[in-house]
Amino acid sequence: MADIAELTRLIEPEAKAEGLALVRVAMIGGKSDPTLQVMAERPDTRQLTLQDCERLSRRLSEMLDAADPIEETYRLEVSSPGIDRPLTRAQDFADWAGHEARLNLAEKINGRKQLAGTLKGIDGEEVLIDVPGLGETRVLRAALHSAKLLLTDRLIAATAPLSSEGAEIEIAEDIEDTEGQD
Repeated sequence: MADIAELTRLIEPEAKAEGLALVRVAMIGGKSDPTLQVMAERPDTRQLTLQDCERLSRRLSEMLDAADPIEETYRLEVSSPGIDRPLTRAQDFADWAGHEARLNLAEKINGRKQLAGTLKGIDGEEVLIDVPGLGETRVLRAALHSAKLLLTDRLIAATAPLSSEGAEIEIAEDIEDTEGQD
């Protein structure tokens, strides 16, 4: 099994060298389809262009081939965290305060393994979330199994692209231009 802490240690400087912030490193897909998933973003825009993905993927492929930190065969997936992004860093909980989130807990708190509500931020090592019916609830980050934003109209508006540069919008325009033509 791959050591995620070691992989993160190897990958983070490569992402930084490309001007990107590392959001998450994870092994997904189990034994049938092991995939090293690397999520990154531009710190200033919280976006990632296709060109950013390509550059980081090439850079990581070369480094990982040389370092060979994963024994088994695997696929490399480099992507943006997306709109309903995972919340992995302390900064994420502060940056996305006011948005809806779902926290999956390692162990039950108040009889629940999952809390959903409005993210209130972070206080030291505690994540604050306003859960309907429970009110403001504090959860140690160490007690989280995973956390992610929930897709809402407010989140979509907050993450609207600052620029369409790098987006594949030509395809949609080509389709519209050819409608009704034979």
